[in-house]
Amino acid sequence: MSFSPDTHSERRIEPHITVEQLKGKLELITGIPAANQAITLLVSESDPRVIAELTDDSKMLGYYGLADWQILKILCLLINNAIKWVVSQKKKEHQRRRDLLEHEYSSRSRCEVESTEPGLSKRGTVRFVGPTKFSKGVWVGVEYDEPLGKNEGSVQGERYFTCRPNYGVFVKPEKIKVGNFPVEDLEMELEDEEM
Repeated sequence: MSFSPDTHSERRIEPHITVEQLKGKLELITGIPAANQAITLLVSESDPRVIAELTDDSKMLGYYGLADWQILKILCLLINNAIKWVVSQKKKEHQRRRDLLEHEYSSRSRCEVESTEPGLSKRGTVRFVGPTKFSKGVWVGVEYDEPLGKNEGSVQGERYFTCRPNYGVFVKPEKIKVGNFPVEDLEMELEDEEM
């Protein structure tokens, strides 16, 4: 008996044919090209323990000890390899983006964080760039120049950087601009307003 997610059929298989010949027959049933097949021999439909992997195309099936009511599981290597390649590429791209962010938002860079309040400028210094335990993705930890933050560099008991209470915040990279943002002289502004 052989099965795949799309095909399930009962067949009598002669033990004197080779794995290569079996793959040729299975190609007609499953549609998986012989060169892309990975065949595993299982105990039975109700017992999916692996007895053997039919990896040597030149061996006869009798070599693997085929018995009545055993199962042949056929997988398409091309699909599995394609999936592995896509996952690998996504991991590489994620690492590349992370490396670029870490370079762009290097620690101690001056920055300005996007604010929803008109006229409010939230300036500070980048103190952390990377993944966190509190949420997926890359986050930028900022120490504000003023107490406009939500923490002191830690979230949910995990410390990422250190600053004074209410001076720290974590933002997504798209909410931040890195550049020449000098510390605003708040005392000077207050004096100007008092004149």
